[in-house]
Amino acid sequence: METQVIGLHHVTAIAGDAKRNYDFYTKVLGMRFVKKTVNFDDPQTYHFYYGNYQAEPGTIWTFFPWGKAVPQGRRGTGQATEVGFSVPEGSLDFWLKRLDQHGIIYNKPATKFGEEYLTVLDPDGLKLELTVTSQKDNREANTTEDIKAELGIKGFSGVTLTLNSIQATAEILTDLLDYKLEMEHVNRYRFVNPNSETASVIDLVEVPGERRGHVAGGSVHHVAFRVKDDAAQMALREKIESRGLNITPQIDRQYFHSLYFREPGGVLFEIATDNPGFTVDEPLETLGQSLKLPPQYEPHRSEIESVLVKL
Repeated sequence: METQVIGLHHVTAIAGDAKRNYDFYTKVLGMRFVKKTVNFDDPQTYHFYYGNYQAEPGTIWTFFPWGKAVPQGRRGTGQATEVGFSVPEGSLDFWLKRLDQHGIIYNKPATKFGEEYLTVLDPDGLKLELTVTSQKDNREANTTEDIKAELGIKGFSGVTLTLNSIQATAEILTDLLDYKLEMEHVNRYRFVNPNSETASVIDLVEVPGERRGHVAGGSVHHVAFRVKDDAAQMALREKIESRGLNITPQIDRQYFHSLYFREPGGVLFEIATDNPGFTVDEPLETLGQSLKLPPQYEPHRSEIESVLVKL
């Protein structure tokens, strides 16, 4: 059975204030609001999905906004510490000006493995990297009145994991998830998934003496890898379980099916299917415009809506 992993599916993080998160990603960065739903385990908390216009896997950046009282996370080892987004060549000047206009914290452009990138902090302190990738990227960015297609965010380029030791995590990437080590510089090791031209990079940064991070507000909760369908997912589950890793049964997340396991370095990994997709409960043209609830919470819609913050 084919178990091919096709790069990243989505990345999920924890935010504080819901409206602040929504305004930053839709109005400042110009991402499409793909889905407005709730946390399966806590229906009084939103689950936001952002992506490109087509809501393609590999562009989906999701958040649990737990409110202003959420404790602040601490960046350290055992975490996904940077999330990279692909932007078009020649667009970084535009982004520098735009970030200035909106008072967003950023660093000057730098270069990593021959790729120019701009580090940006979101309102909760998440470290984002707008990257002009060396890989071909034909994905269409979402467009807004201020952000045209030739300037916009196309989707993920990759994710950086910071670890005390990379060896065991590297073996998971290469032996189970189809990644190959392509480049290294000092303590940064770049793994690339050959099955996808986009959203295909995982960087491992090794810092043996670094303090372990704490996942809370402004932190990545988990990193999800993409498989085509349930058959590929369950075949991969067998391989993961055979390595002695504790992996969940399949969980229906309404827009994809999920498996979860914690890799040896401490980062929570997910395996997510393409099916059934984000248009299963609303058409592409109107994605994100109304609150969508998992079926078990639909009888409680009025109660849930009364608690959720208005956007």
